[in-house]
Amino acid sequence: MFNVQLSIRKLMTHELLIAGFGGQGVLSMGMTLGYSAMIENKEVSWMPSYGPEMRGGTANCIVIVSDKKISSPILTTFDTVIALNQPSLDKFEKAVKPGGLLIYEATNIINPPTRTDIEIQPIAASEEASKMKNLKIMNMIVLGAFLAKADVVAIESVMTALKKVLPDRYHHLLPLNEQALARGRELVAQGVPA
Repeated sequence: MFNVQLSIRKLMTHELLIAGFGGQGVLSMGMTLGYSAMIENKEVSWMPSYGPEMRGGTANCIVIVSDKKISSPILTTFDTVIALNQPSLDKFEKAVKPGGLLIYEATNIINPPTRTDIEIQPIAASEEASKMKNLKIMNMIVLGAFLAKADVVAIESVMTALKKVLPDRYHHLLPLNEQALARGRELVAQGVPA
């Protein structure tokens, strides 16, 4: 009986929504997380949604990572919501399950979340990306912060996924992406709010 309970506890399913403006790396963050989970032989669902504008329009994706088969990619509530802009926070704050996690990009949010039944983690990722002299790594800083809070995949798997996902001409940026992931984790560990 003890072994059965132990194996049940090891089963993990994490349901995540990432939302922001097109061009913020919303879809690529979700895709990278999905590939990372596949590398670890986990079940994955990645479902993107975006407006016709692409850059500047709204974009979001649902990512489900599980140790068991995923029954449906369609969800209305999530273990974690990552909001990279105010419209996304306004729209999806209520979609976090009670006891869940809301990570928001503090540089771009004027009205912070107000719920008291969830964990809230602000990350000034755009500001940190600016300090690292490459605004395109903002999404990797946020992904690092997410992985510090929710141990869904290993950073090594994310780096392996990036090597497969990024075109060869961007492979020179892999060390910077690794630094960005580490910086996101550090910000959470330091408890740096916004």
